[in-house]
Amino acid sequence: MMMGNEKHKNINWKQYNQALVNRVSVTFWIDDAAIKTWHCPKHHGRGFIFTDTAIEKALMVKRIFQLPLRGLEGFFNSVLTLMKVPLNFPTYTCISNCSKTV
Repeated sequence: MMMGNEKHKNINWKQYNQALVNRVSVTFWIDDAAIKTWHCPKHHGRGFIFTDTAIEKALMVKRIFQLPLRGLEGFFNSVLTLMKVPLNFPTYTCISNCSKTV
């Protein structure tokens, strides 16, 4: 039992430090099914070329990272470029407009 002035002694600092680093690690993956359904094969009459699923995923990431729409566009463009995934990301205006009907 620890008393008021006692401190917990951590013996393995290397492991502790790595655990702190890993807490903020981000991993993204985009599977083939998501890539195939990212763009609409036809316009819905709304004039948008992205599926509702693509917009939903974008809005989910926006909420998780608390990004403004312009920041979300830049973030996703960077991720897609780094992953070498041949997708276009919707512009912030497209996401804004689509979010009203998704």
